Amino acid sequence: MNNVWQLKICSFGVIALKIFLITVTILTVGGIISAFLMIPDRWLTWLLWILCLSLAEFVLFWIGIISVYCTSVQLGIKIRVLGAVLGMIPILNLIFLIKIIRTTSMEVEFEKKKIQVNAARKEEKICETKYPVLLVHGVFFRDYKFPNYWGRIPKELELNGAEVYFGNQQSAASVEDSGKELVSRIKEIVKACGCQKVNVIAHSKGGLDIRCAVNQSDIGRYIASITTINTPHRGCEFAQYLLEKIPVKMQEKIAGTYNSAMRKLGDKNPDFMAAVNDLTADTCKKMDSGFGIPEGIFCQSVGSKLNKATNGKFPLNFTYNLVKYFDGPNDGLVSETSFEWGEKYTFITTDGKRGVSHGDMIDLNRENIDGFDVREFYVSLVADLKNRGL
Repeated sequence: MNNVWQLKICSFGVIALKIFLITVTILTVGGIISAFLMIPDRWLTWLLWILCLSLAEFVLFWIGIISVYCTSVQLGIKIRVLGAVLGMIPILNLIFLIKIIRTTSMEVEFEKKKIQVNAARKEEKICETKYPVLLVHGVFFRDYKFPNYWGRIPKELELNGAEVYFGNQQSAASVEDSGKELVSRIKEIVKACGCQKVNVIAHSKGGLDIRCAVNQSDIGRYIASITTINTPHRGCEFAQYLLEKIPVKMQEKIAGTYNSAMRKLGDKNPDFMAAVNDLTADTCKKMDSGFGIPEGIFCQSVGSKLNKATNGKFPLNFTYNLVKYFDGPNDGLVSETSFEWGEKYTFITTDGKRGVSHGDMIDLNRENIDGFDVREFYVSLVADLKNRGL
């Protein structure tokens, strides 16, 4: 919620709902007491008084609820749907209203602080690196503007001085083919902006793609740094297991459906099976040993751990236990043992049950996580690149 007006509307809605909750409680108690005093002699006056106040409460509630429903990011679809359903059940509707107020209140306070922090350091431009930032997405996603694969991260980086570009490679292809796409993309960016080099930040399979690009071409001379985020450098044992167990005909059907859909959405030559096969443990281990770490490029990696399956959004809440069985502690898709690469490694999780998932690391769900501010993490990541002269 970086839009100031959006934040103001949400804040207004929160205040309206708080006033509603307080006044409806007072009205209920006052209505009961006044009923004993005014009925039956002045029942009409009592009824008119109750109707007028109820109408005012009705208007106040809907102004508040519409304001937060239309502007809040943290409510999410689940809370919105449950709020609508439970709104018809007495007592439960008040309990859930308190949850909505609490969630949006925390959101408003959090976003206000972020605005203040960014305003205070605006002139410093702490993310204004020597070379622009190139964000490279993972498998089964595209660099759509809406919704953005990287959530609120790109805008946060730009607010702090960064120049941001996107990989724009296909959603699913072999590591080699995706690497070739990135070679062309990097040359295109360097030529267009005259920047000489780029700082690559690649998530998931994107980390394998950029390593392949550097290994199989001369593109390394145009790269100042490579940061991989939750990349399966040693692959996924569970992916290998699934490929061995799922019948070939079923694999072909799934792949055909996916490839057909993605062609309609812009992919020129999507290859679901090639992408999946390149994520298996055997394939990734061969690539990892073959690619090595390029000289003259600052290379680092980041990994995270989801502490409990139920805290991952679908489908990570399902895959977490499967990955844990085959690979051990993980982020819902990739194991801890697969993340580390380069001269610097950063591992992230949170205290308690939450942890940080594969999707959390790119702000996929736009969720404010207690103990981990993903936007500020990327700001500090890019600020470090600036401090390194990159």
